Amino acid sequence: MRFAGGLFFMGILHFVLPKQFEKAVPSWFPDPKAAVALSGVAELGSGALLAIPKTRKAGGWLATATLVAVYPANVQMAIDATRAGSKPAAVAAWLRLPLQFPMIAKAFRYTR
Repeated sequence: MRFAGGLFFMGILHFVLPKQFEKAVPSWFPDPKAAVALSGVAELGSGALLAIPKTRKAGGWLATATLVAVYPANVQMAIDATRAGSKPAAVAAWLRLPLQFPMIAKAFRYTR
């Protein structure tokens, strides 16, 4: 279950490197620290639930909701990289955006 492991690992990173994730929280969100903690817990929970056959469906729903919810942060990262003038980072961030849709679809497949 690489998908579950990937989500779990990303959840851990939210608590190991919170400042990196806080930078991606859109400015309209009132509390970046809370957003990072909540998304970290959601990714940890998604990964754990997906890893257990009996809870896989719930994990699929949580992963789907989490990936949709954090999409604005991915857009914010692309905007910030573009504004910073970092062409490689901007290109990578913009190319990452459409890759989120297959991840959301994969998470959603676990809901069935």
